[in-house]
Amino acid sequence: MNSQSVRAAIHIAAIFAIYLSLAMLFPAFFDFYHGNADWQVFALSAFFTGGLSLATALATQGPRVVATPRFGFLIVNLLWATTVVVGAVPLIASSIDLTIADAIFESTSALTTTGSTVIVGLDSLPPGILLWRSLLNWIGGMGVIVLGLLILPYLNIGGVSYFKLESSDIEDRPFERLSIFLLSILGIYSSLTFACALSYAAAGMSGFDAINHAMATLATGGFSTHDASFGFWGENLPLLWVSSFFMFVGALPFSILALLAFRGRIDAARDPQIRVFALYVLFFALATAIYVTVNTGRPFLSAFTHSTFNFVSIITTTGFASQDYSTWGPFVVACAFIATFLGGCSGSTAGGIKAYRFIILFALMANGLRRLVYPNSVHTVRYGDRPVDDAMQRAVVLFIASFFVIWGAGTVLLAGTGLDFVTSMTGVLTAMTNVGPGLGDVIGPAGNFAPLPDSAKWILSLAMLLGRMEILTVLVIFTPFFWRR
Repeated sequence: MNSQSVRAAIHIAAIFAIYLSLAMLFPAFFDFYHGNADWQVFALSAFFTGGLSLATALATQGPRVVATPRFGFLIVNLLWATTVVVGAVPLIASSIDLTIADAIFESTSALTTTGSTVIVGLDSLPPGILLWRSLLNWIGGMGVIVLGLLILPYLNIGGVSYFKLESSDIEDRPFERLSIFLLSILGIYSSLTFACALSYAAAGMSGFDAINHAMATLATGGFSTHDASFGFWGENLPLLWVSSFFMFVGALPFSILALLAFRGRIDAARDPQIRVFALYVLFFALATAIYVTVNTGRPFLSAFTHSTFNFVSIITTTGFASQDYSTWGPFVVACAFIATFLGGCSGSTAGGIKAYRFIILFALMANGLRRLVYPNSVHTVRYGDRPVDDAMQRAVVLFIASFFVIWGAGTVLLAGTGLDFVTSMTGVLTAMTNVGPGLGDVIGPAGNFAPLPDSAKWILSLAMLLGRMEILTVLVIFTPFFWRR
């Protein structure tokens, strides 16, 4: 890695930091309009971070650098690290009492669309802070879509992108027609957010709640304006169904949504990962609803609504909760634990182990078992009607192996901070899968990450970034051969 590439990466990260600084003006204006003194915090934070970023961008201007995979790894890591730090600045300077570890954790959780929070008393927070958290969720969701659709497939980390499949020359010109593609995705993302906000308002939310929750829903981010999350609306079943629908849509591949919207390509919806993802949701929602109805006598419609909402939230890695599902019985807790490993589709805002990886993994297992019986047979691993090349197969196996190794190491590290085993194990799991709540009394659906020591928050912040950037993207920059010329 030469100095020119590092300089170019810093320049690009500084440009993005300027844009994020400008976004601080929205909560500044909102607080100013409502007479809240925190508007000055956002205005000063925007001026400070924007000015520093502009100076950095000017100082690092230089000739263009050829986009190589190595440069791609560097820029992705630098972009996420920079935006997390910039996003934390107004949180540190605000009227709420947050340590640097708290602010970095909250900013990381927002931008990685994890939804875990260390803030208690959301119902009484200044509106600008609430809006900033939701904006970070929404901006992070858009960043995740671009990461999954364009960057990761180019870096051979994985990802099933219909944009890639539809463009036969994308391997050689990965950023060709980028502006048109990004505008179409941004248009769909914004339109769905607007539709979600209107639906929330029609179902009973206030305008402010509807806007904030719509941004968090489409980003599958899970930040709420209330400590009780969706439990604030109690038994408003239509509202839970509205949210379930838009969370589900947010976890679909946005490349396919673009093909449906702009080309009428209904055949694109036959992507195998969509079917697998939908089956996840249907199975867990039905199984939990039947279990709760039989064991508690709750009406099936209520049980099915809450189970659907909460398991869509877990599987899409949104992190909303309508009730403390850990009190529904051991079967439900076990289902929630398993569902935490699952994820949405590639190229969506969702995290977790994406559905396409499980499809390829089980195809590899089936082929392995078949060869035990027929040692000389040759079978192609397929994803739907497409063969899966060796590079994709290796990427899937390497990702899943790395996932479990880091999960184990992270659990040990968290336990070393004094946390109990359940909190340590599910805390790292929910951070890496970007789900939000874990299990147990501390960080469960009714809990909060505020009681954790600062050392644990730093560990979990790193775990959230690892999970959001698909692990290998981060690990590769810590290898000595990455930095060799």
